[in-house]
Amino acid sequence: MAEELSAPADITDIHIHIQPWDQLLPAVQERMRRGRPEYERILKMIGDPVAFIDYLDAAGVARAALINYPSPDIMGFDDGATEFCARYCAAMPNRLIAFGGVHPRLTKNAEADMNRFLDMGIRGIKLHPPHQAFELTDYREKGLKPLETIFRIAQERKVPVMIHTGTSIFPGARSRLGDPMGVDDVAIDFPELQIILAHGGRPLWCETAVFLLRRFPNVHMDISGIPPRRLLHYFPRLEELADKVLYGSDWPAPGVPPLIEILDGLDAIPLSPEARFKIMGGNARKIFP
Repeated sequence: MAEELSAPADITDIHIHIQPWDQLLPAVQERMRRGRPEYERILKMIGDPVAFIDYLDAAGVARAALINYPSPDIMGFDDGATEFCARYCAAMPNRLIAFGGVHPRLTKNAEADMNRFLDMGIRGIKLHPPHQAFELTDYREKGLKPLETIFRIAQERKVPVMIHTGTSIFPGARSRLGDPMGVDDVAIDFPELQIILAHGGRPLWCETAVFLLRRFPNVHMDISGIPPRRLLHYFPRLEELADKVLYGSDWPAPGVPPLIEILDGLDAIPLSPEARFKIMGGNARKIFP
């Protein structure tokens, strides 16, 4: 299993939610199940990395980043989700990139938790303000020291931080906290930190996300959760932004179609070969060699 990349195309999907769904709160689990005929197949993939790799191969995806983070009150996930992700990705480290998280409001020792998870094999940190109920500037304005510690250690250990930007449909999510403008402070205070704006601020803050990409060399965004037919609507200058954009699917979040359908839709978008290469995998290779 630990062979070099064998998928037919060097595509990296930087945003896939293979997570321990047994932790989901009942209302969230029902939202995940609704309208998804392949639900049982997804559960099999969650339990078996080989089954998931087969799914990636069928879609032509070489590597995938698995996004996990604690959100016990909104989603149901605790620290066990990060531990699950580290174990799962260890089965195929050349194909799977583990993202985990430390809850900035609930952690009792952010430094110990960060170092423990990174030593465990976590390669990226995920923060989700709407699901964790904090603002990105709370370390400056409200004394939320664990958030500052998360950013500091990620910078010191050269681990990217992915930040959810944009709205969320799940019960109890505080969508106003998805405004990415707080990254303006984070990128100034932690100038060597690699930051990925998940979802590019969609649908309300796409222009803010583009501003941040253009202002800061270490700020990128992924395009996960955006239907390909709407991508140029949200980002009409996508070709110009190609150096800072990462492909992601957000699969299997509610309403997200199978990977192969997303990729077929992206194939139809008018982009130069150079821009397509960067977005679909080249940029991810620079962040995750």
